[in-house]
Amino acid sequence: MNGLFERKYIIQGIFIAVAAIIAARLSYLQLIDKSYLLSANNNVLRKMVIYPARGVILDRNGQVLVQNEPVYDLLVTPREVKELDTALLCELVGIDKEGFERRMATARAYSPYKASQFEKQLPATAYAKLQEHLYKFRGFYIQNRTVRSYPDSIAAQFLGYIQEVNERDIERSNGFYRPGDYIGASGVESAYEELLRGQRGVKNVMVDAFNRPQGSFAEGRYDTLAVAGDGLISSLDKDLQILAEKLMRNKIGSVVAIEPATGEILTFVSSPSYDPNMMVGRERGNNYAKLLHDPYKPMFIRPMQAQYPPGSVFKVVSALTAQQAGMIDEHTIFNCPGGYRYGSGRVMRCMHVDGPTQLIRSIQHSCNTYYGYTYARMIDQRGMPSAQAYGLWRDAVMKFGIGQPLGIDLPGEKAGLLPSADFYTKRYGNAKWGSSYNISLSIGQGEMGITPLQMANVMAIVANRGFYYRPHLIKAIGDKKIVKPEFTEKISAGVDAKYYEPVIEGMSRVVNLPGGTGYSVRIADIEMCGKTGTAQNPHGQDHAVFFAFAPRENPKIAIAVVVENAGFGGTWAGPIASMLIEKYLKDTITLPQYIQDRIYKADLLPKPKTAKPQEVVKSPPAKPSQPSKSPEEEEEEVLFVHHSALARRYD
Repeated sequence: MNGLFERKYIIQGIFIAVAAIIAARLSYLQLIDKSYLLSANNNVLRKMVIYPARGVILDRNGQVLVQNEPVYDLLVTPREVKELDTALLCELVGIDKEGFERRMATARAYSPYKASQFEKQLPATAYAKLQEHLYKFRGFYIQNRTVRSYPDSIAAQFLGYIQEVNERDIERSNGFYRPGDYIGASGVESAYEELLRGQRGVKNVMVDAFNRPQGSFAEGRYDTLAVAGDGLISSLDKDLQILAEKLMRNKIGSVVAIEPATGEILTFVSSPSYDPNMMVGRERGNNYAKLLHDPYKPMFIRPMQAQYPPGSVFKVVSALTAQQAGMIDEHTIFNCPGGYRYGSGRVMRCMHVDGPTQLIRSIQHSCNTYYGYTYARMIDQRGMPSAQAYGLWRDAVMKFGIGQPLGIDLPGEKAGLLPSADFYTKRYGNAKWGSSYNISLSIGQGEMGITPLQMANVMAIVANRGFYYRPHLIKAIGDKKIVKPEFTEKISAGVDAKYYEPVIEGMSRVVNLPGGTGYSVRIADIEMCGKTGTAQNPHGQDHAVFFAFAPRENPKIAIAVVVENAGFGGTWAGPIASMLIEKYLKDTITLPQYIQDRIYKADLLPKPKTAKPQEVVKSPPAKPSQPSKSPEEEEEEVLFVHHSALARRYD
């Protein structure tokens, strides 16, 4: 009996203890812990993504090229939308009823329970009006974002643009990106995306039934901070870039300037260009479509994607590689009667009769005959089959960065065109062809194409007397001078330094001696070494080309300028290069004002042509001064025209 009595009180004690614990817990929750009271007074815990500021991009002198400005995305959670004043919301956001229904349908299809974008990138003015009424729109809330801003509207193709991620971007990111995120789509924005993008944060916010924020959940203990992206310091000189873009206005072509001692790109102009601010904001889609359909292809990155026959400038490479191979030296003389005769009575003509010509004079006067003989020695007189000799010649040329990508830190670089020996063996049906079969290569024509970036790099090699660093556009990350290892590698062009001096002397005479093709663009007190060129264009006026570096000793800048459909290099490309070099070295321009005005005011854009339906385009008749062509010549011309067409394809 006593045992039963004792068990009764034990059971009662257990119940009393449990009740006491529950009472104590309830008292703590009601009197001390406020978290459940806050939850009771609010019905939504909202996870707000905090987007980081994308890294800014500065020029080499610390001036801003790209910065950020705030915008606001309007998000919606469909299941929370109730008693909505649709007309007021449409008025505040700037859409119509049809647009509202379309956006809501998209949001419901994504998820009725998760927030998704309703309207992107509202400007600050629209956000200010919407904010006053936001409590009326249950289920809608604002997400702060930043977008890119370009204060000087320059360097669009270099900087690139960002766009909303697609499904493939999300899959490749291993979960980093989510729908509605932005990613670098071109230019530096794409090449350095992982550094620029930063790291998202999360803020847990309690809101009431009227969509009004009620503070952070649990005093922010579960929030994470956003980490801003790394800033980049580019190699561009902003002032030089602005000047170069002004000089190239209403012209098609490129300007690339490089600091020879480092490979840093000082100017990167693709013309025609566009205002990079067009690729930001709610009109981005419409602007993008306009740019894609622009007949002048402003989104085509000409400095590293356009491929031109280099013309006479290639004679510099020919002279250097032939000296290294022991086929000529600075005292070698060839007689120029006004052209180089090859094959069965064919002639590669010069612009003038030079007579007996040495190496220096051949560069100064740009003698085609001299380089016809030089190429013939390289291909026909090396004691080996011509195809094998051509392979050695091609390998030597490629060491100058021709016929292969240079490895610039931008996506989409083209390799250029430099056919292999197999190309000609297949073309002619056997390996017994010789220099006369592709003699146009000797003067940078025929089946050869190089990019303006490669042209500028050739000048950097000559300025350095035999080596280069890979051209690049970013010189530092944040406040630390961190450069990718591949941009610090010193690359030899395979020609000894002693062979550069006669070539450089010839280039100096082009600009600094009366009668030189670049004499009109010489710079007082600066010995600029340059080379004019006129690249043939069977589709219209020839392309004007000018390469140069300065000063002769301890060079600071190497430059290549290409102006399409402009004619002579000394007339159009030369003055542009001269003004840019003097501006960079002396911060002034002394070229005669009438030449400056001619360049600034010139409109050299070709008028877009639209072919008539079923129009038959006939080949132009042969010039009267030219003899009739053999079948081999006709084939060569067809291939050259085909190459030139490829060089001008921008898509």
